[in-house]
Amino acid sequence: MCVDLEITITNGSLRYHSSPRSNTNKAVIENLNLTIAANKWTCLVGKSGCGKSTLIKFLAGLLSESTEWQGQLTISDNQPLTGRVAYMAQQDLLLPWLTVLDNVCISSKFGHHNSTPNLKQRAMTLLEHVGLADKHQLLPQQLSGGMRQRVALARTLLQDQPIVLMDEPFSALDAVTRYRLQDLFVKLLKHKTVVLITHDPQEAIRLSDQLYILQGEPAFATALSLPPTLPPRRFDAESASHQQRIFDILAHDHD
Repeated sequence: MCVDLEITITNGSLRYHSSPRSNTNKAVIENLNLTIAANKWTCLVGKSGCGKSTLIKFLAGLLSESTEWQGQLTISDNQPLTGRVAYMAQQDLLLPWLTVLDNVCISSKFGHHNSTPNLKQRAMTLLEHVGLADKHQLLPQQLSGGMRQRVALARTLLQDQPIVLMDEPFSALDAVTRYRLQDLFVKLLKHKTVVLITHDPQEAIRLSDQLYILQGEPAFATALSLPPTLPPRRFDAESASHQQRIFDILAHDHD
């Protein structure tokens, strides 16, 4: 599915309430202004607890009752995001009683692919891409943490939505597998609008078409410059310089 969708957030704020009916609240994000460009990778970095995960949960329509959003959300086609988002959480969220193959298929079975006859064939192709085709009949508890995360990655790809939101999708993978799957995802999500949360400055530099850092309390977003090359970038001296800048900003935010 190829749809050019750009998302703009203007004067956004997120607040946590101690209870749904409480007047006591804590602002985690304020004065948020950013644009998520169509068919590009937008990466968000920031220290733990700055609201990155809450922000993409908002975009996915998954905020809890204790979290309040205020601000303007503009979608380029003026249609709601509901039903057009593939979301990958920090946890793999695999169902322990389903096989690897069925876990990959489950989200699509409840979506627009419900009647697609070749769903499992497509799922097997994706499992082959992530190196797990020979594990398709296993249960999640028979897999390593990295394997489970690869299953979740395949499940996200199978949904084939125009907007893809991923919260640290490569964090449990070894270095070589991470590098290969980053390359694969850039290729397979070429015509998607992607938001990636990462704690890894090198990953952010490697994959971003545009990069925002959330800093301060409450957090606000600042756009950072990137090397002129296209992602996935090879790591060179210029990339290292940009990475060091992110480290410096994050270190200052921790002080």
